Amino acid sequence: MAIDKYAIREHIKGILIALGDDPEREGLKDTPDRVARMYEEVFEGMNYSNDEIAAMFDKSFEQPGYLTEDMVLVKDIEVFSYCEHHMALMYDMKVSIAYIPQGKVLGLSKIARIADMVAKRLQLQERIGTDIAYIMTKVTGSQDVAVVIEGCHSCMTARGIKSMGAKTVTTTLNGKFKEDSSLQNRLMMMLK
Repeated sequence: MAIDKYAIREHIKGILIALGDDPEREGLKDTPDRVARMYEEVFEGMNYSNDEIAAMFDKSFEQPGYLTEDMVLVKDIEVFSYCEHHMALMYDMKVSIAYIPQGKVLGLSKIARIADMVAKRLQLQERIGTDIAYIMTKVTGSQDVAVVIEGCHSCMTARGIKSMGAKTVTTTLNGKFKEDSSLQNRLMMMLK
């Protein structure tokens, strides 16, 4: 599904009018088009299913010698997203993704690209972790995947409670990461 930039432009004009402003005034004349182009970029992930994202970034390498207790961790991948409840920015988000290879490894940049593409949707932080874990399992063939995300939500910091220092941390633990507390502890130590 392609993003309908024409419809976005028209709706942004309507929002400007609803806010009591004139979309034809000098400072706002190009705003609907700018917003439509921005939305096309920041919501790019909405064009793809999790399976399509997995196919896009399925660049794994056979590593038959990899031991099943070896862990690959890419931490502090910076992403942003928009919450689906208020369409408010989720920012200062750091995503850490770990997996235990099962005979093949994924190119490290692909891990960051998966996180970025999943975040480019109207999302919940919890679902970002679940979506990334699903895609990582599909691409690597490993059930042993962990995703830890820390982020700030402007729906809490800029409106409502206005709690500026609040951060939300979510974990998605699958396979051995869910079952093995010593592996969980090792992961958490590596994330410090």
